[in-house]
Amino acid sequence: MEPLLPQPTLSEHDGVRYLHLGTPWVQGAMRLATPNALEVEYVQRMMAWMLWRDGASVTDGHAVQLGLGAASLTRFCRQVLKMRTTAVELNPWVAIGARMWFRLPENDERLTVHIGDAGRWVADSAHLQTVDVLQVDLYDHEAAAPVLDDMDFYAHCRGVLAHGGLMCVNLFGRNASFAASTARIAQVFGTDQVWSLRPTREGNTVVVAARGVQVPSREELVARAASIESRFGLPARKWLRMVRPYALPG
Repeated sequence: MEPLLPQPTLSEHDGVRYLHLGTPWVQGAMRLATPNALEVEYVQRMMAWMLWRDGASVTDGHAVQLGLGAASLTRFCRQVLKMRTTAVELNPWVAIGARMWFRLPENDERLTVHIGDAGRWVADSAHLQTVDVLQVDLYDHEAAAPVLDDMDFYAHCRGVLAHGGLMCVNLFGRNASFAASTARIAQVFGTDQVWSLRPTREGNTVVVAARGVQVPSREELVARAASIESRFGLPARKWLRMVRPYALPG
């Protein structure tokens, strides 16, 4: 294993287990009593793509997470949504920790954890248009800014999405620029295919980008949000109140 990659450590408080990578920054969390629930608010918002999918087929297809962390999104997509799920994680120690401490199952017909570079994974032509949901949460152990955040990367992300596919990106970090990152995403996906949610209290902003999605009526979105809440216990009506379309600067 690559010796320069940090090994994960744990902390626990009030029934919640936290993942760290050699710093106090929290890289993921799991409530021990409800391991398949999404504990952290921004992680819940990384499921906002569900609003843009028809309720009858919202759990169909292939979900991919770039960055594993404490495996919250990976567990939720595989265990709760029952989707075929792939996670791409650079640090093998993180995958080992997720299986030891965060209830991540072993690989099977519905789950693949791939140890490798996320940028190379999305650039691989074998993955073109094979992904229905792409969740991007890529930070180093300092969590200062996204590790991959350029035009080529977002172009490759769009390339792996099937028609109607959706990407959610967590933008966070003291050295990050939300405006610059979102502008790059909009250049690649088109200004009419990008939305964002209000920042969390901690400063995480989730951006949603789509490949050829038709935005449904407000009435349909409200119905979808209510269905997501009742079926999966996610605060989708709250998301709907905080979603904003991309606006050109100036």
